[in-house]
Order: sequence, then C-alpha cells, then structure tokens
Amino acid sequence: MQNRSFTSRVEFLVALRRAVGYSWEIGGSAMQDAIARVETMDGTLKERYDEVKRRIAAAAIRSGRKPEQIMLVVVSKSGTIEQIRELISFGQQDFGENRVQQLIQRVAQIDEHLVRLRELRGQAPEVRWHMIGTIQRNKVRKAVELSRLIQSVDSLRLAEEIHVQAARREQPIDILLEVNVSGEISKHGITGAAVRHVVQQLDMMVNIRVRGLMCMAPLVGGASVARETFDRGFELFTDVRQSGQGGKTFDLLSMGMSGDFEEAILAGANIVRVGTAIFGASESEASSESDTETEIT
Repeated sequence: MQNRSFTSRVEFLVALRRAVGYSWEIGGSAMQDAIARVETMDGTLKERYDEVKRRIAAAAIRSGRKPEQIMLVVVSKSGTIEQIRELISFGQQDFGENRVQQLIQRVAQIDEHLVRLRELRGQAPEVRWHMIGTIQRNKVRKAVELSRLIQSVDSLRLAEEIHVQAARREQPIDILLEVNVSGEISKHGITGAAVRHVVQQLDMMVNIRVRGLMCMAPLVGGASVARETFDRGFELFTDVRQSGQGGKTFDLLSMGMSGDFEEAILAGANIVRVGTAIFGASESEASSESDTETEIT
C-alpha cells in the first residue's frame, strides 16, 4: 500500500473495517479486495468520487438496471465546504446531512456559492438536500423548509409534525419512512410489521408524499447479513407497492452506505447514501453515515 495518507492506525482500521463490510473474518482474495478499496480512499476527491460512481454503475448493471437509475446521495457531514463545492463542479447534485443545524449552515454556504456562479456564468447547477438523520421535533420546521427529501421519518408522531409544518408552507414535502428492518435496539425506525399500517396513515396526510422506505444494515455481520437485511427491506417495499398504498409515487428505496452500498443495489435499492468512501475515513467518525440527535420535547 503506497502513499498512505491516513494519519493514524485507528483511521486506517476504520477505513479497512468499512471496506470489508464490518466483518473481520475474511482472508485471501477477499482481504486483497478490501485493501484495494482502502487504497481508493487514498486518492484525490475526484478519484474517490469516480470510483464510487464506477462501483454504483457496476452494481446497477449486475442488478439488471441502468446506472442512472441509482441516485447517489453524498453524505456531507465529514466533508468541508470546499469539497462540497468541488463535488458540485463534478456534477453531483444530491447531498445528505444528519443534523438540522449543520443542514442550515451548509445550505446557506452553498446557496451563496450558487448565487456567485449565476452572477459569473449566468447559470448554476441545481443542488438537492436530503435530511437523513433523526430529527428533533423542535427542528422540523427548518428540515421541511430546506430539504427536498426527508429520509428519516421514524414515527407517526414525527410525520404529523412534518405534515403541520408543510401545511404552513402550503407546499407538500416528500418523505421516506425509516424502517428498522434488522430489529436492532440501537436503530430508529418502525418495525417491518407496522409498515403497511403506517403508510396507510400517512396517505391521509395531504401535505406529505410518502415516496418509499429507508433502511440500514447492522454494523456487524459482513456482506451476508447486510444482504439479508436489504432483501427484507426490498420485500417490505414491494409489498407496499403491490398493495397500492402510497400510490404511483411510492418508488424510492434508500439502502446502503459506504461499506455495503453494492449489496444494497443488488437487493433493489435505488438510493445509496455514501460519505466515507468519498471523503475518506476519520477516527472520530461514527460507525454509521446516518446519525442521530437527542430528542427534545
């Protein structure tokens, strides 16, 4: 491994752990492949971004779909504002933030950048923001105001507050229902058994458009456990679509992060949320690219 840019052994191990899908019980060619993935984290931002896009395209083709049918949401919490601007110049449009406060800051900074681009060039690209972390109810108003898609609606109570805030703006908001497919206590989301009931309730909220589901795999267990989780997520998604609930716009399935997005695509995801594989790992980074905020009532 040459030209290593990791600043510590911990940082390297975090990157390697992500690259192998959080499983240490590998060897031989699997380990070589994992090391190769870590190597890509050592390149420039453009190289890492292009490599993620290449892997998404390859997984899409393997799943029988076109690469453009998969949406990449760049999880920007660990990136600098300069890196986000650079990614926009590469053509990236969708970015996800975990915390409302950081979303507010990032949107303001990028909006200022886009205004300058319009002044200089006469036009600027469209940038779409996704809220992907757990939302405090006292911050729902800003999340609704700034997000194109709220991916982390994990309860009817939160959905009701989103509905109220969207009504005040007189503009419906697109959401995904977060489902705790793995059943882990540490994860947010409704249970798989409750999905159809909750979607039925959400269908009655005229200021919310339920566009689909969002799921996360366990942090341990490797690719096989991730694939089982994603397969279950796809089953739930398909079940709702076949029931007719959610309507024709129930068409988005957000699954997969840096360590497992290929497995998610193979299982049927059409949105992946990737941060570490693009910005690089850091020892302070949490083990998930979907973060949470403490609930304040």
